[in-house]
Amino acid sequence: MTAIDSDIAHDMVRWRRDLHAHPELAFCEHRTADLVAKELEEAGLVVTRGLGKTGIVATLVSGEGPAIALRADMDALPVHEANTFGHASTTQGTMHACGHDGHTSILLGAAKALARDPQLRGTVHFVFQPAEENEGGGRAMVNDGLFDRFPVQAVYGMHNWPGLPAGQFAINHGPMMAALDTFEICITGRGSHAAMPERGIDPFISVAQITLALQTIPSRTLSAMDAAVVSVTQIHGGDAWNVIPDAVTIRGTARCFDPMIQDRIEAAIRSIVRGIVDSNGATASVEYTRRYPPTVNTHSETDRAIAAARLVAGESGVQIGCRPSMASEDFAFMLQSKPGAYIWLGADGTSPSAALHNPHYDFNDETLVIGASYWVALARQELPRG
Repeated sequence: MTAIDSDIAHDMVRWRRDLHAHPELAFCEHRTADLVAKELEEAGLVVTRGLGKTGIVATLVSGEGPAIALRADMDALPVHEANTFGHASTTQGTMHACGHDGHTSILLGAAKALARDPQLRGTVHFVFQPAEENEGGGRAMVNDGLFDRFPVQAVYGMHNWPGLPAGQFAINHGPMMAALDTFEICITGRGSHAAMPERGIDPFISVAQITLALQTIPSRTLSAMDAAVVSVTQIHGGDAWNVIPDAVTIRGTARCFDPMIQDRIEAAIRSIVRGIVDSNGATASVEYTRRYPPTVNTHSETDRAIAAARLVAGESGVQIGCRPSMASEDFAFMLQSKPGAYIWLGADGTSPSAALHNPHYDFNDETLVIGASYWVALARQELPRG
């Protein structure tokens, strides 16, 4: 089933490629917001700007009835694009490597399509969110009063998904994306000449031992049934070939789906660091930050999302009970505030899509109408038609 007029389908491709060529980083989505607001206002929707700094909420009210929110993210990544096609990024070092250009265009197309439907009875809030990548734009919008100013019964999100064929959807009752935690471990020893290490306390000894020991947390501290990842991603220290520095910093990330597992990971990191530096005569500080909670779908709203997806893709085109991803998503903050569901939209065409966050990635335009049709089907399903 498709519910998108040909002129809107054409516009979605045009918007998407324009946005891809002009990517903007977190909380800097000014041009993107201008484009979105202009198109929505022309469609007759009431547009509110500046929520969560650069976020937009467009409201379609059509009589008495339920209220739902549909969300898309707008920001790009600090990645240097390797593509050379005509709509490649014109901003050095910034690109839409995660498909938010497509998500924005899909929701914009759905908003225009629904604005043409005189039979809807209720309210749809179209939420265009800034700063999904690392900076918590979803949290910023919620803290800025998103659901106080725009009350809804449920909120829904969608993300394109390489590895899943175009025309298919995937969704879970429960976890879809992992929590995002980060850690920074600062180890202090006593600097010395590299030729005379016995006169100092080498912090790199502790660094090496801690890096290896952290890998035992998922395999030895947690149950094999507890999904978790602990990864060291940065080590910083030293400036000269012949100097053992005073201090070295380790940074990394931890991912899981359960707040109780987060507690155990944090406690294990602190215990490992304390034991190793004590044995080596060094000292250390640990900063553990819980950045994004896990993205967990509520049961009833997942059923509703499945029903809408099946209207678009058929029963066989909706995978239920897919493997959750260890990547993270700040739509989780919206799901902490309201019931809702987050679904994946297949991205692979005749050839597999490049991975998300890859410099060769490009959103598959063949999925624009499919994604917009899902939003339209969901809205028509949730808002009784007159």
